[in-house]
Amino acid sequence: MRAFSASVISIVLSFTAFSHAQENWPARQVSIVVPFGPGGSADLLARILATHMQTKYNVPFVVENRAGAGGSIGAGYVAKASADGYTLMVGTVSSNAINAFLYTKLNFDVDRDFQAVSLLVRFPNLLFVNPKISAKSVSELIAYLKANNGKINYGSSGIGTSSHLSVVMFELATGVKMTHVPFRSTGEVVNSMIGGHIDLAIDSMTTTWPNAQAGNVRALAVSTPARSPTAPDLPTIGETVKGYEATAWQGLFAPAGTPRPIVDKIAVDVNRIWGQPEVAKQLKDVGAEPAPSTPDEFTAYTRAQRVKWGEVVKASGVKID
Repeated sequence: MRAFSASVISIVLSFTAFSHAQENWPARQVSIVVPFGPGGSADLLARILATHMQTKYNVPFVVENRAGAGGSIGAGYVAKASADGYTLMVGTVSSNAINAFLYTKLNFDVDRDFQAVSLLVRFPNLLFVNPKISAKSVSELIAYLKANNGKINYGSSGIGTSSHLSVVMFELATGVKMTHVPFRSTGEVVNSMIGGHIDLAIDSMTTTWPNAQAGNVRALAVSTPARSPTAPDLPTIGETVKGYEATAWQGLFAPAGTPRPIVDKIAVDVNRIWGQPEVAKQLKDVGAEPAPSTPDEFTAYTRAQRVKWGEVVKASGVKID
């Protein structure tokens, strides 16, 4: 009887300690993992979030860039991290929708190993070219590519990322062929184009639009079905290439099993931060549509996105061992 009583007391104390830990989150440093290199749109979102969370809770929120394999290295790290709320990840359509179909040997399952916290933003990818390319519209670009079939190279922020598959979709829809040059982040793509090493890309508008405005690259169109409020005079690719659409998104994830009270608390914080006028303006200025959600809404959204992008990967024939 005494042993039974001691066991019950131990369970009660453990549960009390667990509940106390949830109520007092965060009590120490929180890591926000970005599965891409510095300078990209996911990195930008992580740093906005970290700054505001650190201000509110007065504990460090540190951004960790763990790039590689189209976001799979960072995602794999977070999938195996402790589910205590102290490791989060800004995941993307690549890391949490596309890669499940692209890579044949992932050491994690995107549906089983992650807890969706909140969608952060949706945004178009921007079709942009090196200013040395003569084309000033999508139709002129298609003609230029057909005249130089196989001779033009394009950059992406990694094999299998939305920036890669957006160009694959463009190639399939127009019948042109180009050479793929993968990088680790959108920032590297832009820098390579400015340096004259690549000719074309369809990549995150949040990073590329300021460079287009500065004249470092030439923007031709956006990849979403509707024009972007950030650049209303810029046409969509679909206005020329009927049916073309590729909407990118990024959201916040935690390891599966992270206590729901912590998940809900973070989701509320995201909604609060993204609702601040200065943050909303900062996001919209770079082409991003703020789109905070509940954990359940984001879970449903990511599952639907995996179905869509799985079909794109299959049609492209791209596979990575």
